[in-house]
Amino acid sequence: MHPPSPRAARPIHPLVVRITHWVNALAMLIMIASGWRIYNASPIFGEWSFPKAITLGGWLGGALQWHFAGMWLLVANGLVYLTYGLASGHLRRRLLPLRPREIGRDFVAALTFRLPHDPGVYNAVQRLLYVVVLLVGIVIVLSGLAIWKPVQFAPLTAVMGGYDTARIVHFLAMAGIVSFVAVHLALVLLVPKTLPTMIIGREIHFGHDRAVKP
Repeated sequence: MHPPSPRAARPIHPLVVRITHWVNALAMLIMIASGWRIYNASPIFGEWSFPKAITLGGWLGGALQWHFAGMWLLVANGLVYLTYGLASGHLRRRLLPLRPREIGRDFVAALTFRLPHDPGVYNAVQRLLYVVVLLVGIVIVLSGLAIWKPVQFAPLTAVMGGYDTARIVHFLAMAGIVSFVAVHLALVLLVPKTLPTMIIGREIHFGHDRAVKP
């Protein structure tokens, strides 16, 4: 018998979605690691800080430069994704509808490890999480602007409750995104076949070729 050979199946993730996904992952890694270094320079919660080994920038000035670079990459990439998602209907097809009954059903199924997985199709809990993380992304950008330019964006800073409160909002939004990434990575480990689809865009099946006699 010959060893199993991969067989490409139906397309799942368009090229634009795959590219923006990985660019977004890079931008978020830069922003999170540099953001932790910025936090360490002026901690919000007493003396607690992040281990230096998992931060980026080396010092406050360097961390700020990395953070701004990641910010512009994230914003530009996000605009590309949103423009494509809205124009093509990708966001509507993947993230809607959101029905409380379906969310509750799939949440219970997830807790009991009985939630089926169909590559390219988001269950109700996944749809809710993606919508929430998109909204959190908007909050983290707005709170970041309020911190970055508190005078120029004074009305925005005021809406956030002032500079100090905006820092807390920004930190909590970051923590929410980190939690989402952790859950996302855990699901990839549980269902590893989802990773190739985000690289090549198609689900890979493995089938056995028939043995050929000489």
